[in-house]
Amino acid sequence: MGGELVTLFLAGDVMLGRGVDQILPHPGDPALPEVYVTDARRYVELAEATNGTIPRPAPFSWPWGEALGLLDAAAPDARILNLETSVTQSDDIAPGKSVHYRMHPGNLPCLAAARPDACALANNHVLDYGRHGLADTLGSLAAAGLRTAGAGRDLDEARRPVVLPLPGNRRLLVFSLGTASSGVPHTWAATADRSGIDFVDEASDAAAAEVVGRIRRAKRSGDLVVISIHWGSNWGYAVPRDQIRFAHTLVEGGADVVHGHSSHHPRPYEVYRGHPILYGCGDLIDDYEGIGGQEQYRDDLRLLHFISLEPDTGRLDHARLIPLQAHRMRLRHASREDSDWLREVLARTSHAFGTHIARGPEGTITVHPLQPP
Repeated sequence: MGGELVTLFLAGDVMLGRGVDQILPHPGDPALPEVYVTDARRYVELAEATNGTIPRPAPFSWPWGEALGLLDAAAPDARILNLETSVTQSDDIAPGKSVHYRMHPGNLPCLAAARPDACALANNHVLDYGRHGLADTLGSLAAAGLRTAGAGRDLDEARRPVVLPLPGNRRLLVFSLGTASSGVPHTWAATADRSGIDFVDEASDAAAAEVVGRIRRAKRSGDLVVISIHWGSNWGYAVPRDQIRFAHTLVEGGADVVHGHSSHHPRPYEVYRGHPILYGCGDLIDDYEGIGGQEQYRDDLRLLHFISLEPDTGRLDHARLIPLQAHRMRLRHASREDSDWLREVLARTSHAFGTHIARGPEGTITVHPLQPP
């Protein structure tokens, strides 16, 4: 059965805690258990020192800025993002971590402003304020009508995919995994009698086979499957061989899209057997503006990823990426010069993966399978 292309919006890390939480109408306790910064308002001051005054309180839509209009204009069939923060007022601080993210539950309208259909939670910040904080997070998101994957009150719930309707009586299944390589503590793994996340210790063949088994049990004829996975380091363009092999096995086993995130900047695209693998979407919203040290990666530049798939096969028809820039903790269109820089980086790092990155209309970036000579 044919039909229109299925278009998915995929976002990397949406980090609405810490400094972002402080500019919204219901800021939580700004105290932080960090070594260098002990007050979340300091991150707002750093951003203001770099680019100018930020309104406080800012409207809930502020962090999304121009992205909201772009999302509405694109009208994707589903919106999927990685929510990388706890939603709690708990002070149950997770030990042994250097960075802790939480947002006040009263600020959830900020997340809802983007109308996400699925929030991936299997990441290295969702339990920053302990299992009490996770329970608050799950409860607050459910009360707001926001659907989640990757975390739960037990292993079955953490592994349960979000199931979304698609045109033509099809379904989209969204799974969420978090790996040790992204900094997820082993103790955060959900078990039969303990809350936590759907945890993958390492990107091994055995772990991939286990996930493939779950895909095959859940996937019905006509379904499309997204595996949203938090993995890898924060910086750099190299993709470890085990991650490549893991992603390939998922595609071979029935995944139509591998939605990778954790790096603070975009990483290469691969088109494997016709299916898109995003090794790192990059951050979309965070409070890093004004923090120096990794300027060569231009982590102020962000991407909206619109992935268009053939409905019958789940193969990539094309992807359209819209470059944005974080400015005063708000997303705005990136300049043509910055868009071209980002396109060149993606083209250079993705070419070896069989992917063609080109300039699209109005400053966008397009992704296609590399055409044979």
